[in-house]
Amino acid sequence: MRVLITGGAGFVGARLARTLLRRERLDGRRIEQIVLADQAAAPADLLADRRVQGRVGKLLEHASMLRDEAFDGVFHLASAVSGECEIDFDLGMTSNLDSTRALLDALRHRQGRSGGTAAPAAKFVFSSSIAVFGPDPAYPFPALVGDDTLPTPQTSYGAQKHICEHLIADYTRKGYLDGRAARLVTVTVRPGRPNGAASSFFSGIIREPLAGEEALLPVDPSVAHPVASPQSMVDGLVAVYEASREAFVGRSALNMPGLNVTVQQMLDALAKVAGPRVRALVKPARDERIAGIVANWPRGVTARRATALGIAAEASFEDIVRQYIADNEGHPTALKGLKELA
Repeated sequence: MRVLITGGAGFVGARLARTLLRRERLDGRRIEQIVLADQAAAPADLLADRRVQGRVGKLLEHASMLRDEAFDGVFHLASAVSGECEIDFDLGMTSNLDSTRALLDALRHRQGRSGGTAAPAAKFVFSSSIAVFGPDPAYPFPALVGDDTLPTPQTSYGAQKHICEHLIADYTRKGYLDGRAARLVTVTVRPGRPNGAASSFFSGIIREPLAGEEALLPVDPSVAHPVASPQSMVDGLVAVYEASREAFVGRSALNMPGLNVTVQQMLDALAKVAGPRVRALVKPARDERIAGIVANWPRGVTARRATALGIAAEASFEDIVRQYIADNEGHPTALKGLKELA
């Protein structure tokens, strides 16, 4: 089978690709090729695998070239992030909405009849976000948002994700694809440098101290938010893909499980795993823009449908910190603070 991963050079996309290559099979079928489409080149270890093909360029441009290619499965992870979308409305609309519509239409074109025979509809997993939820004066905002909580996004990013959920549901209803939208919680700890996401600090307050660098905390430690590790999120996306149509239940999006924690609990876990001197590198530096965005996000989630599929998040944030440390054991600088200050 052929699999397309948009955003395939990103840390979740690359981890997903490595996971699939190790498994060798997806949904009971042997993986013959994985196409990684992104604006940046895929990591060298992935491109060295004969089963991997990299595509570099904007997804909107890729989509027109994908119209005549056959893909059995698609993981659509490419996206402009939350902070970027608030600053640059056009960027968010183009990257998140227009590009998704173009990709869906490419798959619809391929699935259309050719010579009187319809091509099989591709399975399509979309990485939506819990940013589709937000407080609205007309509807009480629950302490924990569930699969059946009414989405009322309070950011452009959340609105774009929500629109895409409905597009995927309708393309599925029409038989153009077999779509499943999964609302991701914040994935942490992300490697590398901070990006434009308002949620970036959730990784930064762990990643930078472990590297021996100071990290700025833009919100109050009492802020609560659901998080999950990169590997649990990748495993969850695979489980969503492999679920039968009946087990997925309907066409509406589902919440992915998260560990509901406060920032203070995250910092306490860092201190327990890495020591107080590493924890001391996190400094309060309130940022009203980021604090305002985060204040409109869910404080926690429930994930009844995903749990029924066997998907689970970590039991503690300490487990997430330890996963990041294990992932970076051979990195020259990622654990410098842990080695020198713990």
